[in-house]
Amino acid sequence: MKMAFFNLGFRPFFLFGAVFAAISIAIWVEVYSGNLSQTFSFSSPLIWHAHEMIFGYGMAIIAGFLLTAVRNWTGVPTISGLPLCLLLLCWLVARVLSFFDVLMLQALFDNLFLLGLMFAIVMPIIKVKHWKSLALVSKIALILLSNLILYFGAAGYIEGGERMGLYSGLYLIIAIILTLSRRVMPSFIERGVGYPVEVKNRVWLDRASLILFFCFLIADVSIPNGTMASVLAAILFVLHTMRLSGWYTVGIWKQPLLWSLFFAYGFLILGFLLKALAGFTHILPSLAVHAFTYGGIGIMTIAMMSRVSLGHTGRNIYEPSRALFWMFVIICSGAVIRVIFPIISSSNYLFWIKWSQLHWFAAFAIFIFLYTPKLTSPRVDGMPE
Repeated sequence: MKMAFFNLGFRPFFLFGAVFAAISIAIWVEVYSGNLSQTFSFSSPLIWHAHEMIFGYGMAIIAGFLLTAVRNWTGVPTISGLPLCLLLLCWLVARVLSFFDVLMLQALFDNLFLLGLMFAIVMPIIKVKHWKSLALVSKIALILLSNLILYFGAAGYIEGGERMGLYSGLYLIIAIILTLSRRVMPSFIERGVGYPVEVKNRVWLDRASLILFFCFLIADVSIPNGTMASVLAAILFVLHTMRLSGWYTVGIWKQPLLWSLFFAYGFLILGFLLKALAGFTHILPSLAVHAFTYGGIGIMTIAMMSRVSLGHTGRNIYEPSRALFWMFVIICSGAVIRVIFPIISSSNYLFWIKWSQLHWFAAFAIFIFLYTPKLTSPRVDGMPE
């Protein structure tokens, strides 16, 4: 009999991703503060930090979500057991190798993981001709390309490759999150607030935001922090504000698993605003990056992990542990400290960074404590995975 831990993709990737999120940020704060001298596969610790949070942590959670969601969308089982274990192993080996001066060896395992993930989700889609989900597969393929560009840039083969790879990878992950949010948040809201409500998606807004986002991606990767990227970011700020306001209903505040998603989406919107302002004011572009990453990706992923892990282990998603409320408060507070406080008081910048990283570590420590038993045990309702 297979171990429950390898029954479905969300189990190992959510748990290992959360552990890596906590460990890597603890190491990063010590390196950033000058308290730790550590060798990395990348020549710059900053590149290591950015790469591992985007392509390490971010892709682990996306892998866990897609391996689970594609099975639900297609009705075809995704990988489990030994194949899932081997996919996780490729990801894990790449993370361990990042702490040694073996860039190309890390690149091998890192991109084997992305290739394996792409293959694992495309086969069920093709089998049942669920063609609309191929858009997500194409984004994984582009993330693989971004990762290759980054590695070749780090090895000195592509000038500026590190920045191009990092930013294109970041924006592609945001594109995946926006796509998945558009697909699942309205239904989460309608089923979760406890009263009849109809949340609609507007086709024109969906198409406009998608096209303009990829124009923004190309503009900012091609000309960093250029005028065109700032103008497009301003338009995206307006469009996504309209989308999120159309999803709002007061009942979300009674459900931590709903208001946390709103906070996450709100930080993505704030990222567009800060990106727009950075082109015309003295706002640091890095604040926009951390609104996207810490606030948007960080909060969205931990909220999605919490919800998916409850639902797919047979637990009641509408009556989560009280500790989840505080976990979300902690990580949302950390995002505010990391993004907003430096604007208010730039003289305490280093303090805000350290304080926000402590919040990140604490939030993921709570997740690990709460969810390790759930992710490693069979479903409590006795139903098959």
